[in-house]
Amino acid sequence: MRKYRLVAKKGEGTFSEVLKAQNVKDGKYYAIKCMKNHFDNIEQVNNLREIQALRRLSPHPHVITLEEVLYDQPTGRLALVFELMDANLYELIRGRRHYLNAQLVKSYMYQLLKALDHMHRKGIFHRDIKPENILIEGTGDIGRGLKLADFGSCRGIYSKQPYTEYISTRWYRAPECLLTDGYYGPEMDLWGAGCVFFEISSLYPLFPGTNELDQINRIHKVLGTPSPQVLAKFRQNGAAHIDFDFSHQKGIELSQLLPHTPSECVDLLTKLLKYDWTERMTAREALKHPYLKDLRELELRQQQQNSSSSNAQPKASGRHGSTLGSKSSGAKNTSSDAVTGGSSANAAGGAGSKALPNIGSNADGGGTTNATGTMGRKQQRLVQQGSLRGVVGQSQKNVGAQDGLPPIRGVTGSQKLIGGAVSGSTTYGSTSKSNVGSHGHSNHSNHSNTHGTHGTHGTHGTHGTHGTHGTHGT
Repeated sequence: MRKYRLVAKKGEGTFSEVLKAQNVKDGKYYAIKCMKNHFDNIEQVNNLREIQALRRLSPHPHVITLEEVLYDQPTGRLALVFELMDANLYELIRGRRHYLNAQLVKSYMYQLLKALDHMHRKGIFHRDIKPENILIEGTGDIGRGLKLADFGSCRGIYSKQPYTEYISTRWYRAPECLLTDGYYGPEMDLWGAGCVFFEISSLYPLFPGTNELDQINRIHKVLGTPSPQVLAKFRQNGAAHIDFDFSHQKGIELSQLLPHTPSECVDLLTKLLKYDWTERMTAREALKHPYLKDLRELELRQQQQNSSSSNAQPKASGRHGSTLGSKSSGAKNTSSDAVTGGSSANAAGGAGSKALPNIGSNADGGGTTNATGTMGRKQQRLVQQGSLRGVVGQSQKNVGAQDGLPPIRGVTGSQKLIGGAVSGSTTYGSTSKSNVGSHGHSNHSNHSNTHGTHGTHGTHGTHGTHGTHGTHGT
């Protein structure tokens, strides 16, 4: 049976291509991420870091849901079927001339921090937090749910350093990623969250560097040059190409850049953007910040109401996090114009699989899919011809924590994920490549393009066209 009818090409990147598809049986829309890499066997598929991580994180109201894995063993083709969201945060603020509703910004940050806290408690860090990888329901001033996506770059918190040096998108790259040879950890996700926080508050990026040195210089212009004591921490594992003899810069008060925001907002932002990663606020600590007090209280009331109204039924959010603005996990978006802003997953294996293999037999790069994703013409034809079938499972070993993550129980014996082929009736229409990558930005070209000029950090300006932000690059 041909299960999916392809509707449009939504994005393309280095490692995969994202297609919008409709389930022929129920009419619901999904995002299908078709991998460019070939996989020799089922074990390689099950060891894919993105799949393993999201199996571990599932279910969670603020992590994108992977509905199904389609693998064709004879050809080595792999496609991941995700729930379809309306947009990503970049698309929400692109070209916007008026600030987002302050309560909406707060709600988005609360939901993002919920996702990060859950992920870090599960022993995983994302490594590519940016607006394009944060998906939302609705695009108006009254937003709803937010889900973190694109886990192709994630790593285990307890895995051995050094990591890949050039990870994450430059504008959201933490100082420890810029100044060391891969000695960083989950703290980098909070730096990225701080950059996103500023961007959705101001409508322009905080640190739109054009290269590594310019990136460092822009950070120093805003935060000031760190003290010799702080720089000494970085120098211990310093990158060979970095000269730590930085000229002194005083920095700018973040409140000057965000005059329209309350002091509690600026205080949280300041603590997320601490130059020294050891002083940076954790996601758990950030969730307790006074800025988010009203949302914590609202969530508590919701949980109490859910508990009192139905003692016999499981709570929608009591176990994993906030129901604020979030549709229930697994609910599908049937809007014909819904777009995919990301390419990651949550319940990898979807409704048909409970297999939970370990994260981490993939080295950086290698067989992983690094966020955006492409497929290529042959694979396009493959999907069009309906030859991708869901057959992931078989003999699944409980591989050791090779990526430094705590072990997850595997499933032995034959176990298939949801089957079915992709329909051949494909309509790409006139989708332009300006909406590329899983994020909808065009051609990030190794992160060197500009986000729209940052100017002097003065007026909020407009986000403009955000430059040409798209493909993740390395």
